[in-house]
Amino acid sequence: MYKIMTPGPVQVPENVRLARSRSTTNADLDPVFFDEYKELCELISNLLYTKNETLILSGEGILGLEAACATMTEPGDRVLVLDNGIYGSGFADFVTMYGGNPVLYTSDYHKEINVEELAEYLQKDHDFKYAAVVHCDTPSGVLNDVHRICPLLKSYGILSIVDSVSGMFGHELDVDKGKMDIVCGGSQKAVSVPPGLTFVTISEDAKKVMENRSVPV
Repeated sequence: MYKIMTPGPVQVPENVRLARSRSTTNADLDPVFFDEYKELCELISNLLYTKNETLILSGEGILGLEAACATMTEPGDRVLVLDNGIYGSGFADFVTMYGGNPVLYTSDYHKEINVEELAEYLQKDHDFKYAAVVHCDTPSGVLNDVHRICPLLKSYGILSIVDSVSGMFGHELDVDKGKMDIVCGGSQKAVSVPPGLTFVTISEDAKKVMENRSVPV
């Protein structure tokens, strides 16, 4: 048996694989699916200590990240990209793709973001619609203290998108206490099920931005 030392996809437990072998109906038509989906979304919100709505999207974790940027970004928006890893810098591509202007705050790829230094930076420049930050950057395993970073951003009126695809449920997240607006997770990491699902929590502030866009997504 091969043991591949990667952060994901992880090995799937036997009971999960057996559950996936059960026959299912058409989720678009089955009224039971509605209740099961709603209950599961609420369970995820509870596990993340948030009153925010959670959605489960049919697609790998990066779907949630791109969807977040697509719905939050309008042409000309300045977006702060907290870049201390490959996945951090990758947010710039999404921002550019949807007409935004990414501004990279780049720091050591082997260390977590220094919150005090970030605070000094924001004192000089905080004209950003939202900021993107990676909770756990997969290649390095560096954990950023999103529970301090996001409240700092919020104090300047900057919304946040948190990539926690490889961190969610492996490292505790208190979304409400951390004032996080959009948090994205994935099924193939700590949840230990096959790739193909992304979990997204959305704050009321983020919803207002999406609903009040001047141009459609």
